[in-house]
Amino acid sequence: MHFVKFHGYGNDYIVCEATELVGVGDMPEFVRRVCDRHYGVGGDGVATLERAADGAADFVLRIFNPDGSEAAMSGNGSRSAASFLYYQNLWKREELRLATKAGVKLYRLLYGDGRGRFRFVAEIGRPAFDSATIPMLTSDGVAREQVVDFPLELVTGEIVRLTALQMCNPNACIFVDDFEMLDWRRLGREIESHPQFPQRTNVEFVRVRDHAHIEVRVYERGVGPTLSSGTGACASAVAACLNGLTDRRVRVEMEGGRLEVEWRDDGEVLLTGEAEVIYRGEWLKGIADCGLQIAD
Repeated sequence: MHFVKFHGYGNDYIVCEATELVGVGDMPEFVRRVCDRHYGVGGDGVATLERAADGAADFVLRIFNPDGSEAAMSGNGSRSAASFLYYQNLWKREELRLATKAGVKLYRLLYGDGRGRFRFVAEIGRPAFDSATIPMLTSDGVAREQVVDFPLELVTGEIVRLTALQMCNPNACIFVDDFEMLDWRRLGREIESHPQFPQRTNVEFVRVRDHAHIEVRVYERGVGPTLSSGTGACASAVAACLNGLTDRRVRVEMEGGRLEVEWRDDGEVLLTGEAEVIYRGEWLKGIADCGLQIAD
């Protein structure tokens, strides 16, 4: 398998054309092996691309988490995939449409520096707030139009108040005053797989600095603690605005760097950020050597 590895603010992805994986019979197992940081390439996920068969999009994008599960969408992963197309000279127009499991996303190239660094503004989609769409099961079994300041009881008996929404993936946002005084990694692990989130959830811990600036720590579904998350940044910005804590346009500081999010009046969320090439390579073990079932 030939691939190019990118990162978006420390969130790293192995990107390849889908034809490189023809013959893989067990995709989850393959992804787990190739994402392993000791015995594989190492990454926060795998992104594959192939030409779209219809006119609704230019390419079809699939995103896989390092645990082998498939994500509906990834802000940093999709930006890495878009960068791959320009870097490999597979696409040259200013606008690019990627078909994902969360719908078609529009990317507009702001610049490429000629050395593998690219900046895009992307239409990520419109958030949904009702508990059925997130999806989230409420304690009393009553569906809610919004899940704001919801008291979630953990197995330890702790009560965590959160705002949940669907932003390409399920997201649970918790507002905090100080990251250092909080074991957010432990809480993120417990909330990610909480039974009230039947499809699991991304978990964002949000510190509001002012009406135009927030800081976020992310525990990503299927990944764990990560330096950055594009959809997590969008969900955090929307949740902060929904709670009256920020304006509709904010800077989002994550451990890996700064993203910009705008929640437009029409409901569309715009995400602006960069992706950068790390290296190109070839997975030398091959498909058959990984002990995988080879499709006929």
